[in-house]
Amino acid sequence: MSSTTRTAAEGLDVPARRLPVPQTPSPQMQQLIASPLRSGWRVLPQSAEEWRVLVEAAAQATRQALPGLIARMKVTVEPTLIDGVRAFIVSPESVPAANRRRLLMHLHGGCYVFGPGEAGLPEAVMMAGFGGFRVISVDYRMPPEAYFPAALEDGVRVYAEAIKSTAAKRVGVFGTSAGGALTLAIVLRAKQMGIALPAAIAPGTPMSDVTKVGDTFYTNELIDNVLISRDGLCDAAAKVYAAGHDLQDPLISPVYGDLSGFPPAILTSGTRDLLLSNTVRVHRKLRQAGVEAVLQVFEGQSHAHYLFDDSAPETHEVFAEISAFFDRYLER
Repeated sequence: MSSTTRTAAEGLDVPARRLPVPQTPSPQMQQLIASPLRSGWRVLPQSAEEWRVLVEAAAQATRQALPGLIARMKVTVEPTLIDGVRAFIVSPESVPAANRRRLLMHLHGGCYVFGPGEAGLPEAVMMAGFGGFRVISVDYRMPPEAYFPAALEDGVRVYAEAIKSTAAKRVGVFGTSAGGALTLAIVLRAKQMGIALPAAIAPGTPMSDVTKVGDTFYTNELIDNVLISRDGLCDAAAKVYAAGHDLQDPLISPVYGDLSGFPPAILTSGTRDLLLSNTVRVHRKLRQAGVEAVLQVFEGQSHAHYLFDDSAPETHEVFAEISAFFDRYLER
């Protein structure tokens, strides 16, 4: 066996090295990039109660920051039930004329276990504020309340109800991380059910393959300061959500699904994102299926950094690109 063949089969040893913070992102984004790895990332909950404690601590921090974000984005938030599913209606103070008959549906991130209630709202609030769209944010069921396919079922029920009053050609679906995977899975399920598909989708850094296949699960391990490791908290949470189901099931790992006939899609990631490969692989599979798809990758960003600071120019740019994409493909 030649040394070349041996290297290809066995992989590449990379020496330890220090990564500088890139100087081209904004000061706000540089601060996020320079943040240390989250403390305690190796400590994984071992019981439902330990998960509850961790989820509630994260939710409390988000809830405390939410009123300020709502005020800055100049939106209103109204809790509701849609076909029995908990949700929130997020509305801009003023909806542009072009968007008055349009509607977006949002699936929050959080590795399928984080972001209950109002804690799942920041992305929806930013989309409504930056983009001027009315948004339904789905407060889908999560462990330990319910397991796969509960989150998907809730999303499909809200979507099916939404297109009764707003034509599917005027509806877009978006979400980040687990919300990005659910966005893709909802379209897969809608195809199976034979119901009208949304006009466009925006899956942000989607958890499209929870089997940990993908180059950046390795190249960006311990570099992504949000997800950190392919064997970290998000991996553990996805397994809790899957509850023993096959992790290659396309409704859990949508990259394994049939993406033909999908609506136009815009995908977002960053160069330090552990899920950059997940995002790239979905983009390529969409293009191979003949689907109009755009991939935007931001310098230096770890997983979903674009949601961390609404004052960062990159955050404005992400939502401007997604809003323009929806404007291009949603009928007025």
